[in-house]
Amino acid sequence: MLATIREALAGSQRDLTEGDPGRAIVFLAIPMILEMLMESLFGIVDMFFVARLGVDSLATVALTESVLVLVFGIAMGLSMATTAFVARRIGEKDPEGAALAAVQAIAVGLLLAIFVGAAGILFAPDLLRLMGATDAVVHTGTTYTRILLGGSVTIFLLFLINAIFRGAGDAAISMRALWIANFINIVLDPCLINGWGPFPRLKVLGAAVATTTGRGIGVSFQIWMLLGGYSRIRVHLRQIRINAKVMWQLLSVSFTGILQEVIGSASWTGLIRICATFGSVPVAGYTVALKMILFTILPMWGLSNAAATLVGQNLGAKKPDRAEAAVYKTGIYGTWYMGSVAVVFLLFAPQLAGFFTTDSAVRDAASTVLRCFSVGNVCYAWGMVLVQAFNGAGDTRTPMLINLCCYWGFQLPLAWTLAVLLHWGPMGIFAAVPATETLGTISSFILFRRGKWKLKVI
Repeated sequence: MLATIREALAGSQRDLTEGDPGRAIVFLAIPMILEMLMESLFGIVDMFFVARLGVDSLATVALTESVLVLVFGIAMGLSMATTAFVARRIGEKDPEGAALAAVQAIAVGLLLAIFVGAAGILFAPDLLRLMGATDAVVHTGTTYTRILLGGSVTIFLLFLINAIFRGAGDAAISMRALWIANFINIVLDPCLINGWGPFPRLKVLGAAVATTTGRGIGVSFQIWMLLGGYSRIRVHLRQIRINAKVMWQLLSVSFTGILQEVIGSASWTGLIRICATFGSVPVAGYTVALKMILFTILPMWGLSNAAATLVGQNLGAKKPDRAEAAVYKTGIYGTWYMGSVAVVFLLFAPQLAGFFTTDSAVRDAASTVLRCFSVGNVCYAWGMVLVQAFNGAGDTRTPMLINLCCYWGFQLPLAWTLAVLLHWGPMGIFAAVPATETLGTISSFILFRRGKWKLKVI
């Protein structure tokens, strides 16, 4: 097992369409899990250092992160399609086609980044006011927001090029890119915020410069690996050209992938809005619990992304049964992990919540959320794997429709009915979540078993 872990971290060069699917999952999942952990560090590190500057600076980071959620959603939707296209070409043993798809994805990312960056630079103060910022926060944070949104090209490229590497089976390179980006950010953050050594004291602005610089150096590493022939996929200068047909296919698949993210994010926002009608205590408890839950599901993102890569490559290799077997095995791994997390949350919810708040009412609310959500953990594991399996096949439309029906058509009305009409209060909102995850997983499983995803042509 140790040899397998070492090979995964070093970057396995094995053909992922041959051999034991379980071992292929491990080779992909370990670096993907670490990649997810690294991605989550950007916001945490900024919050940690900026918190010492005062409330206005902290509010600036929090509100800008809320705006960036939309940028991340667009980048993730495009990344889903990119992974599917590259994985399919690699499975077909078509490196030229994989490189062509990679170039088109990067071109689309650059175009979107120019639009987002220009809008961010021009309308930064308006965006902050739209998010409810006070005049003091707008004054403190406008330049911070302009730099982060203006530098969104680094966000798009970091997501997209890592998606290219994941689709090719080079998850370890994706992991290293984020290691480098985070290391630079962690070193520069305190230096630029506090003015240590030769660095100017930029306060909250320093956090934006450090983050954008870290991401930019991470992107430089990615491009070097992509152009230098250090990965399974290599882009030659002669391949850097626009292919309208491939770009349109990529955009078509990306559109429904982006809608997946928007629908899910809007649903969670809707739940918080309903929760807010019952006061600040349930909202605070919900927020505390959600932070713990989001951290614990990072390994599941790694596992489900591994499933997406294996589905894409095996469909390209004309091995749909092997793709299906990899999904089931990944789901079993996820069941063991998320089931274990559920047991911990059910037994120790008050103690875990107590690490994040000393308020007894908030702690009790957070404990209730943790225990309630944990009931659906196993379904959530399978749901994530099945959704990413569809995405890996290039079928982003099916999970988008499942999300639309389950989140907007079922979860929000159920939460409102239980909480308001039936007078369950916040408990009704919390109960709607595992119920929705169960429905979504059953729907995904039925559609997955029908096998139409195996016929998807991209």
